Parts: sequence; structure tokens; C-alpha cells
Amino acid sequence: MSYMPHSDSQPLPVRRTGKVLMIYTGGTIGMGRNPVTNALEPLDFDHLVSNLPEFKYLRTGIDTYHFTPPVDSSDMTPALWAQLVNIIHSRYDDYDGFVVLHGTDTMAFTASALSFMLENLTKPVILTGSQLPIGQLRTDGKENLVTSIELASDHHPDGRAIVPEVCIYFGGQLLRGNRATKQSADGFNAFATFNHPVLCHAGVNFVYHHHHILKRDFSRAMTPHTEMDTNVIVLSLFPGIQECFLRHVFDAPELRSVVMRTFGSGNAPQHPWLLRLLREASDRGVTIVNVSQCISGHVEMDRYDTGLQLKDAGVVSGYDSTVESAVTKLMYLQARYSDAATIRKYMNRSICGEINVSPFSPPADDTDA
Repeated sequence: MSYMPHSDSQPLPVRRTGKVLMIYTGGTIGMGRNPVTNALEPLDFDHLVSNLPEFKYLRTGIDTYHFTPPVDSSDMTPALWAQLVNIIHSRYDDYDGFVVLHGTDTMAFTASALSFMLENLTKPVILTGSQLPIGQLRTDGKENLVTSIELASDHHPDGRAIVPEVCIYFGGQLLRGNRATKQSADGFNAFATFNHPVLCHAGVNFVYHHHHILKRDFSRAMTPHTEMDTNVIVLSLFPGIQECFLRHVFDAPELRSVVMRTFGSGNAPQHPWLLRLLREASDRGVTIVNVSQCISGHVEMDRYDTGLQLKDAGVVSGYDSTVESAVTKLMYLQARYSDAATIRKYMNRSICGEINVSPFSPPADDTDA
């Protein structure tokens, strides 16, 4: 896969099925308010569908699959990601695209994970949900869902999907899934991609930004991956962080990788004990990835002396990766490779558009791991 420029050559036509599969995992979009407790709780999936008479106006067929019982997104796990991968893989030839209804809290984690687990994806997989249940008067769920279905079925004249990648659609914007972060707990514009442009603005018309959308090799089959190695931890640095606590983390024998959230462009306190812990862990095969605590920007470990010291201690740059993407990418790579050198190599490459290795140039061609 690559960010190849638009080509005027005509590839072989792609067979269309005229159908989209809607997968309901759970989340606010399918909830109702308990009249006794006033708390939101999952409703039957048929209730969700019955609140969408708009379905009959869509120009694509829609089939549905629902998790029973629905999953609160706070309880999302790699095993459930594998279930989603299996659902999509087993029905891949039957649908033009897939829409996954998902709770917003971990939607960016799931979108990132699926982007790696669905290798050479050539059809849209669009995650969406809502901030208000679909049965409420001011719900954002109807627009999010109906537009996601339209985006999942949209295609070029030769039948190729316009957006053959894992995306999040929310609040009028189609976003690359492994670049997205939840930015608001209660706003309708719940997600943003701070380090990557929007793929499509959905207003009166769809305005696609084709040069930012992944270009796939449609002659290759999609390869599913269901194994994820979860021996990874996220570590946020802060002034006053103590050696005694970090040592317990780094001494864990199961630890294979750390996503370390540093300051600014990738800086950390110059404590000798911290650099020693990092070097010791790196030397024994732990992959330590440097990701900025800033919501936008790029880790540049050669910019300041503190970053250079981290580099000398064996820490690798996470570039402009989100935490969600770095975590799930490590899980994916650790399940495929046993040696830290290979994992570190791929953490410095864009597999499916998740990082821009250079902040001063257009995204480089991606290479499948």
C-alpha cells in the first residue's frame, strides 16, 4: 500500500455487490434511558433499526450483524477486535463495505487496531456512533450512521472503493482511523486527526481529498490477522516522577514494549536513573516508543539534548503517532515478530498511513509489515 499519486490508468473493474454490512457492537447510539434509574442502557438491536426509516432511501442494500449482548466500549478487548476481523473476513466478498457501530470511548483504539489487523484492506471499514442515543430528539446518530453507510458504498466508476481504509466518521468528517483521537466527551465533533488532514468533508456533497486517501493494490487479497500481544504499557512522564514506581514497571518480566508519553517534541527529565532504566530495558529487548503528550506535532529526538539522550538509551521515535495507534501497532507487531530489532524497524515505518516519518515532507510510501 502507498500514498501513490492519482493515476489516469484504468485498472481492472472491481465486482460490486450493492450491499453494506452494518455491525453493531454497542455504544450510545443503541442505548435508551431507563425510566427508573434514568441511566443509559443498551436496547435491543431491532429498536435501533426501527428508528431509521431513512434506510429505505439509501441506494445500497444493508445487512446487519449484532453482538449479543452489546459491548460497552470501555470493555472492548483484543479478542473482540479479532471477532470483528473474522466477521469482516468471512463476509469480505459479499459486501462493498462495512460500517461498525461502536462506543466512542475506545473507538480510536479499535479503528487503529483494525487498520493493522486487516492487511491490504481494499474496502471501506467505517466506525461511527453517537453522543446521544438514536431515539433522542437531538441525536447525532442518524446523520452519522446514514452518512457512514453512503461513504462505505461510494466508489469510482471502475468499481473501486473511494476510501479503501479503516476510518472514523463523526460530525461531518471522515477521518483516518489510526490517526484519530477522541477530543470531546460531549461535543458532536467528538474526534479529530490533529496530525493528518480530513479524508472527506460531508456537507451537501461529499468533498473527498483523494491525495490524502490510501491507495491500495486491488490485485492483492486482504489478509486478516487476529493475534495481538498485549504486553505493552503506556507511561506518561511528569515532573516529580519517582524511580521506585518506574522500576516495578520496567522489571516486569512479561513487559515487551512501552509507549512513553514525553514532553513537547520528545523530551524527558535528564535523571540518570531514568536513562539507566530505559537503557537496561532496551538492552534486554523491550521496545520503548517516544510519543509526545501534545495532541499535535511530531517527536524530533535530534532537536534537543534531552531527546538525544533518550535516543542513546535505545528509545525509538513514535513520530506523530497517536497513543492509540502506537499501542495497537505494538500489539500487532509483537504478535508477528519475536525479536525487538524487527519490531523497532517497523515502528519507524508507516504500515498503513499511521505516521509521517518526516514532518517536513509529504507522507512516504507505506510498506506492509
